[in-house]
Amino acid sequence: SNFGSSNQPSAIKMRQTLDALLIQAPWLQVDGEMQGDVALDGMQRVAVMPHSALAGDANLLVFPNIDAANISYSLMKTAMGGGITIGPILLGTARPIHVLTPSATVRGIFNMTALTVAEIPSDK
Repeated sequence: SNFGSSNQPSAIKMRQTLDALLIQAPWLQVDGEMQGDVALDGMQRVAVMPHSALAGDANLLVFPNIDAANISYSLMKTAMGGGITIGPILLGTARPIHVLTPSATVRGIFNMTALTVAEIPSDK
């Protein structure tokens, strides 16, 4: 869906997520639900959605469910090449915790370890 073009449960879920993000993290540059190609290609987004709040290519994608996230992550990781990935990242836990997939490269393990260390609260 692109900005309300669907009223399927997953599209509604994404609109609710946007509302929550705008309230809880108003400093983030975020926009509503959009298809992956439009999110990842800033020039295409400007042509198709000139009123989008985003500038440039998206660097964070939010998915309506774990299946969509896993499929997209695997496709992007393979298409991008180079083994320079960070993720998947779990959010909302009291302490840093992340998942390494069986296909994680040494570079991927290093990236996730660095992220986890950076997330450790400084008072601990």
